[in-house]
Amino acid sequence: MKVKQFRYSADNLGYLIYGERYALAIDGGAADQMLSFMERHRLELKILTNTHSHGDHTCGNKELAAATEAEFINVGELPSRGTLPLEKSRIEIIHTPGHTADSVCFHVDGILISGDTLFNGKVGRCGAGDIRTFYESIGKLLELPGDTVIYAGHDYVEEYLEFARMVEPANSCIDTYLRSYDPAFVFASLVDELKVDPFLRLSEPSVISFLKHRDLPVSTEYQRWESLMSLM
Repeated sequence: MKVKQFRYSADNLGYLIYGERYALAIDGGAADQMLSFMERHRLELKILTNTHSHGDHTCGNKELAAATEAEFINVGELPSRGTLPLEKSRIEIIHTPGHTADSVCFHVDGILISGDTLFNGKVGRCGAGDIRTFYESIGKLLELPGDTVIYAGHDYVEEYLEFARMVEPANSCIDTYLRSYDPAFVFASLVDELKVDPFLRLSEPSVISFLKHRDLPVSTEYQRWESLMSLM
């Protein structure tokens, strides 16, 4: 499977996962661009769905549905399906409640479409209000291979790496990460995320030291997660 990223609005990112003939649209706010791409590459849209139900991610659903014969799958139905078939592949659905209760990620062939659960540079905000569940959701993603490529739902890279730099000002990997950042195509491997995202580095002495200086709880990894979340 291949992936094509589409930027729309100020910083939203939507995606097509596609093979030789068929495509899956995820967060289709860039509907016109997606339709043009599929026409140029002679692709048929088979499935249309979302990473979660926020309006800035679902805003292209009606236009894509009207212009194609794609099956629309409400995001709330995805966890019970487990996978979605596309050509000879099966795209894994990972239920990741936290940013919203219905948040999911899509995993196939070393690609992770992570929506607003895991951004490039930082995790998302816990809009669902259940910080423990969000922590567990991120834990699921950390079980993926290190070379998994993370494609997020927004481009917040520069803003979020400033947060990372605040937590770990001596972390030289942040500068390396920024040098490879390209707003025209936003992605990073899980290995690279583990080098810069403080929410994925909860056992690093530098992260623990930062939280201690803020007089925040650090006794367990989950306490450190809660402490960092309190700063968002």
